[in-house]
Amino acid sequence: MSYIDSVLQIVEQKNQAQPEFIQAVNEVLCSLKPVVDKHPEYKDAKILERITEPERQLIFRVAWQDDNGEYQVNRGYRIEFNSALGPYKGGLRFHPSVNLGIIKFLGFEQLFKNSLTTLPIGGAKGGCDFDPKGKSDSEVMRFCQSFMTELYRHIGADTDVPAGDIGVGAREIGYLFGQYKRITNRFESVLTGKGLNWGGSLVRTEATGYGLVYLIDEMLKGAKKSMEGAACVVSGSGNVAIYAAQKVAHLGAKCVAMSDSGGYIYDSEGIKLKTIQQLKEVERKRISEYVKIHPKAKYVEGCRGIWTIPCKIALPCATQNELDFEGAKSLVKNGVIAVGEGANMPSTPEAVEVFLKAGVLFGPGKAANAGGVATSGLEMQQNDMRMSWSFEEVDKRLKEIMQRIYQASSSAAEEYGCPGNFVVGANIAGFVKVANSMLDHGLM
Repeated sequence: MSYIDSVLQIVEQKNQAQPEFIQAVNEVLCSLKPVVDKHPEYKDAKILERITEPERQLIFRVAWQDDNGEYQVNRGYRIEFNSALGPYKGGLRFHPSVNLGIIKFLGFEQLFKNSLTTLPIGGAKGGCDFDPKGKSDSEVMRFCQSFMTELYRHIGADTDVPAGDIGVGAREIGYLFGQYKRITNRFESVLTGKGLNWGGSLVRTEATGYGLVYLIDEMLKGAKKSMEGAACVVSGSGNVAIYAAQKVAHLGAKCVAMSDSGGYIYDSEGIKLKTIQQLKEVERKRISEYVKIHPKAKYVEGCRGIWTIPCKIALPCATQNELDFEGAKSLVKNGVIAVGEGANMPSTPEAVEVFLKAGVLFGPGKAANAGGVATSGLEMQQNDMRMSWSFEEVDKRLKEIMQRIYQASSSAAEEYGCPGNFVVGANIAGFVKVANSMLDHGLM
């Protein structure tokens, strides 16, 4: 049995009820064989065994009171995966689907994503099975205060800096920060995604979507192709999807489809983003309402069918494993030339294999959706210097980071005999930096 296979066997035995985590580890480790063969010191120091085991796993009770005066109990998590490159960094997710395996998968992905940004930040993730949907502002505030009352003792500007994720936006970050400040009597860069009035960074809202499109644009340029005039399908309708669609339009392409958990809309004339933003960001309504305003558009219940719409560029920005084998086959059949993962691991392994075999340019999530954490890192820098950069300055730095991610992934793929394979390239480029840092730090 090979070294990598033996490590995978250990991971599977230890984490049997965590399929998402096992999937993420398998995807990374299977890319690393040429690196491990070239660097036996990684095996000697058991780097793979150490990098797949979180440094710290926190599980805690979150008790809070709803508007009816009834007590509610949820389960909170913070997985501090690896600090070899800097303080732990990664979002908080509030959603009913949250469990230990999902948070570990997200933290593991975050480690390599953060490494690729070249910023000095380690990998972590956290969250709770609390659902903010349908809750009043007062209920969300009380929940966030209870959540932070436990979490505050484990985080800090030089220890662990959480951010937002699904279910954790500006409102939640504000309540969390307020409680942290109340308990510790410190105003520090302990959370990112803060409001612009109190230490937040411009471009943070747009960052993941913009970064995704910047990376895809670089990949297309490297293949002597262009985004100009291309039809684009974007799943999801949250921040990542909305601003990916916006940047696609800035670069001359046209978003023709978007979705939410109920279904998808198709508008051959191009999705009207102002309508989507009004529905989703202001009114918090379902995407099906779009066709009432734009009757030429079409709404279809269920999300899977969005990948049957002909397009040149596909950007899955909703959730993990949303793009499966059949969806990938449909995209390839209809002429897709580039796929970029705006969400974390939205493509199943079978779908990724379809894209790679067909020669489709494929940007994996740890590279393609790194724009959000990159801008969070820039927010931390601004906070440390007590400065606030302009929108143009932050956007310029974001674009440069995404260009460096493309170059690092492309170079690693070339060096290890897989030119054009950005899955392998991103995994190797992200891993080597973390592994070498762990060697430098010795046994820990």
